[in-house]
Amino acid sequence: MNGYQLSHFGESVTGESRARWVLLGAPGSGKGTQAHFLSDRLGVTHLASGDLFRDHRARGTSLGLKVASYMDQGRLVPDDLVIDMVLERMSRPDAVRGVLLDGFPRTVPQARALDAALAPDGVTIALFIAVSEGELVRRLSMRMTCVQCQSPAGSDTKGCSCQRCGGELIQRDDDRPEAVSRRFREYESKTSPLLEYYQSQGKLRHVDGERDIGEVSSALMHVIESGNEEVHVQGTSGTI
Repeated sequence: MNGYQLSHFGESVTGESRARWVLLGAPGSGKGTQAHFLSDRLGVTHLASGDLFRDHRARGTSLGLKVASYMDQGRLVPDDLVIDMVLERMSRPDAVRGVLLDGFPRTVPQARALDAALAPDGVTIALFIAVSEGELVRRLSMRMTCVQCQSPAGSDTKGCSCQRCGGELIQRDDDRPEAVSRRFREYESKTSPLLEYYQSQGKLRHVDGERDIGEVSSALMHVIESGNEEVHVQGTSGTI
């Protein structure tokens, strides 16, 4: 990413009245569900990196074409492209009240670049939904996914159609127990440095994700409103 883009988007999105929350959690932690709840409750823009990729590709933007060239080859999208896409979205008028970042940043370099763009304050708080490996395996092994819109659904919907778009529901290969355990270990190894990064800034807050959806939602709101830790989790080993 060149300096002009960082400076330009930084000026657009930086402001004292704009809160920038980062929501972290492994696949199956309920992060997506909680992100939708929080963005509605707080009246802020829900910014999911995966949605941004699909949107730019569908619209054929210059960023979308660049991203597509990597995704079509099965390669990771470079940090500078991801950050450009995120900052462009944050600069739009509907993000004036703040944003809830979901799925970004994923790495420490991304987090540092985001902080640089949002200087001097950086993100407001990083919320980590902590769920154990065993619970993630249980949840994801029962999850069905729409082949069209990629929306998740419970195991009790097997044989039914997606409630959002009417598409077919299937169990993805990476939602099978052995694959979930592998994904957990990969996520843990990549996320530990990111958690330490926000912890070193005093901005990391843990929330116990092994409860009813409503209880987790209430806990997240408590942390956001008070700024205090909801539950302390030592490290990330065995709990993501």
